Amino acid sequence: MDNATKGGWRANKWVRAAIPALLLHCSIGTVYCWSIFSQEIADYIGFSKSATEWAFSFAIFFLGMSAAFLGNVVEKDIHKSSLIAAVCFAVGMAGTGFFIYYGGVHQKSGLALAGIYLCYGFIMGIGLGTGYLSPVKTLMLWFSDRKGLATGLAVAGFGAAKAIASPIMQAMLNGLGEGGIYKMFYILAGVYFVMMFVGHLLLAKPAGWHEPQKKSKSQGVIATIKSKPIVNYIGIWLMFYINITCGLALISQEKMIVKCIGLAGTVGVISTISAVFNAGGRLGFSAWADKMKDRNTVYKLIFVLSILFTALVLATNGIKNGEGNTLLIVLVLALIFIVNAGYGGGFSNVPTLLSDHYGMGSISAIHGITLSAWAFAGLTGNQMASWIVKTFGKEVTIGAGTDHEMIVNPTGYQYVLYATIALYILALVICLVMVRPTNKSGQQ
Repeated sequence: MDNATKGGWRANKWVRAAIPALLLHCSIGTVYCWSIFSQEIADYIGFSKSATEWAFSFAIFFLGMSAAFLGNVVEKDIHKSSLIAAVCFAVGMAGTGFFIYYGGVHQKSGLALAGIYLCYGFIMGIGLGTGYLSPVKTLMLWFSDRKGLATGLAVAGFGAAKAIASPIMQAMLNGLGEGGIYKMFYILAGVYFVMMFVGHLLLAKPAGWHEPQKKSKSQGVIATIKSKPIVNYIGIWLMFYINITCGLALISQEKMIVKCIGLAGTVGVISTISAVFNAGGRLGFSAWADKMKDRNTVYKLIFVLSILFTALVLATNGIKNGEGNTLLIVLVLALIFIVNAGYGGGFSNVPTLLSDHYGMGSISAIHGITLSAWAFAGLTGNQMASWIVKTFGKEVTIGAGTDHEMIVNPTGYQYVLYATIALYILALVICLVMVRPTNKSGQQ
């Protein structure tokens, strides 16, 4: 690889791939900090929390859709795509701060709410999609012998961002005084732009890599997907979609489930631990998959573990009966941590699984199209869980007369698990039947 093998910072895989990937993913991964400040935004602009929640759903939707439609841009020019990511993410965050400020001055303003949807959802969403994709192929090229470890490292940064940024954001909200919520967005917009711009400047493919020249549409991304039985790709897309949907369904109810089992005072700590499991799953499952003959085996493990622990909690009625019962508390927490780890592992293994099946030539574009599953799961996972909790069971008051008094629906949360275990079983069947075994050389 001529220059790529001569050493020096310009040809160093850590400087040119790993560090910029972490700078990009640790910035955009803070989209998952939404729950830290969503109530504050709602209170400040005079809307209900449910009205503002759509901003997060739109952000995830446009993340997936921008990745799907801009995958070819990433494929052709990672410098252009990483710059688009830095600008859109920072502008979207600053714009969100402006419309929060505007909504504070003009209470219950539809323009303020629409502006937050536009900035946090659409503009930031474009930055999220291009920023997520930009370093992935570069990492796999530099770490060709440990592709799973490399992509896991970057995607772990996306998962770890919440654990790192949440306490910082909370401290800013507490310390910035009146209007701290919009001031925080202005400050973070500047900080994350600097981080992402440095990542943009450093990011580079190995000197010896030359993109395959596609002379006609017959050599494009769709043709590459069709080069293998189409049911194979559909299977990968579906199991990815189901894993995200189930993960979001449980994670969206995580805080209330933790409160149901009598751990209301430790919600913040458990949320941080689950974020660590999310990041650890991204790194651990992908690094483990490097040692497997067929990388799809890791998805079988994720689904089997998720089914097993969900079944144990359902069989023991752990969410409803967990308070004061150490064994059931451990089971419920284990389920939360396992699902978080599998949720993260599902993300980090997708690009490497796709490269095993379809090669490296169009991997950014194929990965981008596959991330559309994330877009649709972002609209269905949380909403499915919310609908189930509102429709089934009944609300009860726990911790009456204490500082932790609250209304919860333990039966509703149990019903969410019935839905997720059915989906996990379906995903396992898809994994076994539709996705063909392949080795690391792409042979099926």
